[in-house]
Amino acid sequence: MKKLIPIIVLVLMAVATGAIAAETGSTGVVNVNTASANELQYLPRVGPALAGRILEFREANGPFEDVNELVAVKGIGETSLEKLRPFVAVSGQTTLAEKVKLPRTAATTAS
Repeated sequence: MKKLIPIIVLVLMAVATGAIAAETGSTGVVNVNTASANELQYLPRVGPALAGRILEFREANGPFEDVNELVAVKGIGETSLEKLRPFVAVSGQTTLAEKVKLPRTAATTAS
């Protein structure tokens, strides 16, 4: 059973990230290793300041080997990463061509 837990977690993460992408209607990815500051801003909740921090981190530490390494960038936590995950890649071309706007959650709209 202990060996199955990581597999179950990965499956659940895949389902959740697919649901986020489907909800937004956005397709494509941003390669965080080659993207410009402007391209990084296509990502949900990434503005000029966070895009700059991603670029600075990349310049100081070299290319990201895995999407999970983004949590080392100030301003990106586990929750943010899960929202970014469907739209981020560490290889290939940047294919996202417009800003991704995530739908508001019930908790956000209720306040």
